[in-house]
Amino acid sequence: MKIKLACIGAIRDAEVEKLISQYTKKIPFYWPFSLVAIPDVRTPKSAGPAKQKELEGQKFMAEIVPGDFVVLLDERGKELTSRAFSEFIERKAVELPKSLVFLIGGPYGFSEEIYRRADSMLSLSKMTFPHELARLFFVEQLYRAGTIMRGEPYHHD
Repeated sequence: MKIKLACIGAIRDAEVEKLISQYTKKIPFYWPFSLVAIPDVRTPKSAGPAKQKELEGQKFMAEIVPGDFVVLLDERGKELTSRAFSEFIERKAVELPKSLVFLIGGPYGFSEEIYRRADSMLSLSKMTFPHELARLFFVEQLYRAGTIMRGEPYHHD
């Protein structure tokens, strides 16, 4: 199983980018991993959030192939502990023939097309975070899941 994280938007803070990079370099020790940063979608303000979500949705759909298991990182998703997230990843590694694809949306969330395509939704928190921090928190949790799975001394209950 491969894991892909697809995100809308660029990282503008060099320190956050450095931290994300540190974790993304460690994750392939546990699973094949790729991070796809989809450029920000620019729409005129008159187009509104629905149009922006639609255009972002088209870009997300280009990153998904039939057979992928798609998980939206969404505030309405299920909250998991780090250990439960590790167990989720471990189960999917056995069950899935293709990729496990996580999506972090833009400022307005996801298009209806993406919600329909999603197989699951997870929440990092009931709070809302900037996409840069959501990306950092997610890659750290993915790395943590790998260390939990292997019994390494990174996570403490």
